[in-house]
Amino acid sequence: MGRSASFVFQFLVFITIFNTQWSSVCGIYCKDMASTVYRPHSVTLTEFGAVGDGKTLNTKSFQNAIFYLNSFADKGGAQLFVPAGRWLTGGFNLISHLTLSLDKDAVIIGSMDSSDWPLIDPLPSYGRGRELPGKRHQSLIFGWNLTDVIITGANGTIDGQGVVWWDWFHNHKLNYTRPHLIELMYSTNVVISNLTFKNSPFWNIHPVYCSQVLVEHVTILAPLDSPNTDGINPDSSTNVCINHCYVRNGDDVIAIKSGWDQYGISFAHPSSNISISNITGETRGGAGIAIGSEMSGGISEVRAEGLRIVNSLHGIRIKTAPGRGGYVTNVYVADVSMHNVSMAIRITGNYGEHPNNNYDRNALPVISNITIENVVGASVGVAGILEGIQGDNFSSICISNVSLSVQSRHPWSCSLIEGYSNSVTPGSCEQLSSNSGQTPVCYSGVSFSPSQIQAHTHRNGAGGLVDFVLHLVSNIV
Repeated sequence: MGRSASFVFQFLVFITIFNTQWSSVCGIYCKDMASTVYRPHSVTLTEFGAVGDGKTLNTKSFQNAIFYLNSFADKGGAQLFVPAGRWLTGGFNLISHLTLSLDKDAVIIGSMDSSDWPLIDPLPSYGRGRELPGKRHQSLIFGWNLTDVIITGANGTIDGQGVVWWDWFHNHKLNYTRPHLIELMYSTNVVISNLTFKNSPFWNIHPVYCSQVLVEHVTILAPLDSPNTDGINPDSSTNVCINHCYVRNGDDVIAIKSGWDQYGISFAHPSSNISISNITGETRGGAGIAIGSEMSGGISEVRAEGLRIVNSLHGIRIKTAPGRGGYVTNVYVADVSMHNVSMAIRITGNYGEHPNNNYDRNALPVISNITIENVVGASVGVAGILEGIQGDNFSSICISNVSLSVQSRHPWSCSLIEGYSNSVTPGSCEQLSSNSGQTPVCYSGVSFSPSQIQAHTHRNGAGGLVDFVLHLVSNIV
């Protein structure tokens, strides 16, 4: 290849990479992950004495079955099948190279006795339980330092019976922070798919310190007035793909997090490379997609597309505060429809809550490179409330091609932010004026690092880079 031809090729590679559709990016982040992996060994829960009558406690049966299957972890892995029935249980732990598979008529039910949910240490990036100082209750389904874990089914159900926990919360009778339905820590190659989650005591799905996580085709349900029943919360995790999900709950549909104040700053484990697509959500107390407020480890490279948000408090929200430190940058949200949403877009620089009084009040977050475009909405209360922090303006906030039918006579309120807007109805605030005469610097939504390109090339041999470029081009044309 001649020198000039080589230059042209390299230039085309560069242009192609930075203009590809996000489907290619998601393909890299969650490459080769699927909810159906052949497991040579399989057992059924009833083989270990479980009774699916909704009354018999089956914690030991789950534990014994998984203990038995651990012997096959290095022999191709194993599957635990949960047949039709109502399987009451307390918390139990998963193992690597395991598929937990539910029949379409199977319901795993969380015990309403708090003693059946073990206590564990707080997350190091939070420094304490999220609700109360000290320990916290372990999730119903839990895992630590795992790889190759699949939780799936033919739309079987996991029901946390959270009403008792919500009552304790409202009546200030909690002794420890409430449990999630699923929490996996320090784990890789995780798939959660084709399931219904109901009535979680706290957050529903919480991958924390994880990488290579795929959540798809799940339904999450909780009463609209249930407290803090977030849907899917990737936390200090990388390479996470969330797609084709329906969530109707009492708090954020999806919330990206990365640690809390000084603990998150010290732990320094960011969330990055997050792909979200084809989500329908309804929440009375939260947002369709939220970032923060726990973002002290940093959050970047987030792309969300194809969101449908109805009957909700917020559509798109970023939450932070002095003391958080960290950063939120390179966030792209597009192709969003809203109906009956109180506030379409909200950025809050003084969200409040802190783990204790030892946080650094001078630790200010960096919020920049936020792009929101192609948004339509009907019956919207307020178009946007965008508030930075005194001495810490949020920058490069870009909003374009937004059309909202707004009820308020004052559709926008902006302070301590800088950015750009174009084709926004009703017209956006002065701080986002499109008539500044300067060329806007807006995040386009696609970022590939050299290490990702190199990794793809390495996996696919000498022709890998060419195949990679051709694959990206095929998605464009």
